[in-house]
Amino acid sequence: MSDVTTAMVLAAGLGTRMRPLTNTRPKCLVTVNGKTLMDHMLDRLVGAGITRVIVNVHAFADLLEAHLRNRRDVEIVISDERDQLMETGGGVRKALHLLGDGPFVICNTDSIWEEPDGSAIKRLVDGFDASRMDARLMLADMTTCLGFDTPGDFTMTPPGTIALRGAALSAAWAYTGVQIVRPEIVAPEPIEPFSFKRIWERSIASGRLFGGALDGFWMHVGDPAARDAAEARLLQARAP
Repeated sequence: MSDVTTAMVLAAGLGTRMRPLTNTRPKCLVTVNGKTLMDHMLDRLVGAGITRVIVNVHAFADLLEAHLRNRRDVEIVISDERDQLMETGGGVRKALHLLGDGPFVICNTDSIWEEPDGSAIKRLVDGFDASRMDARLMLADMTTCLGFDTPGDFTMTPPGTIALRGAALSAAWAYTGVQIVRPEIVAPEPIEPFSFKRIWERSIASGRLFGGALDGFWMHVGDPAARDAAEARLLQARAP
């Protein structure tokens, strides 16, 4: 499905784990290797053919909106959560009327990755089949990531269906914070704060939640130490 051109970037979080770097700015404006986390993600989206991005805002919303006005290569529409933080699922549900009738990409901003084989988001989108899938999540191999302090998120079968780790001690795959979804799986939800996990669990039960491998090194930038580690890796990669 190569005609997906709309995405939502989830940027309304409080960034508490990133303090003190988020004492004066939202987490998505923390820089890694001279570029904000927001711009790292927007660059990946533009590289995948995305032309329109919805961004939800809450913490330091005015500062973030001012920063986003500097982007000229993609249309950006604001979903305002100043009055109430809606969490991951609720934020998408609130913005659903802005996202259109077709499948769209959803991204967190605390995610940076290397792409040795071209656009990972484009591969994720190209492998999405709305007739069989509610959502397709970009997953990183737990052996090729940094800054991720849980024992994995998902198991994945050879055909690509995935399930949450649940009570298992570990799982081979980490969720990178990027997915493509059908709007129909979000529409039945009430407009209220909730985690997107609620939607995933329904899709898992019907065998319609799928994963796609990142096929690159993933950096989860969730706290200052992880930010420093990601920056060190990127600087090393640039060294002659």
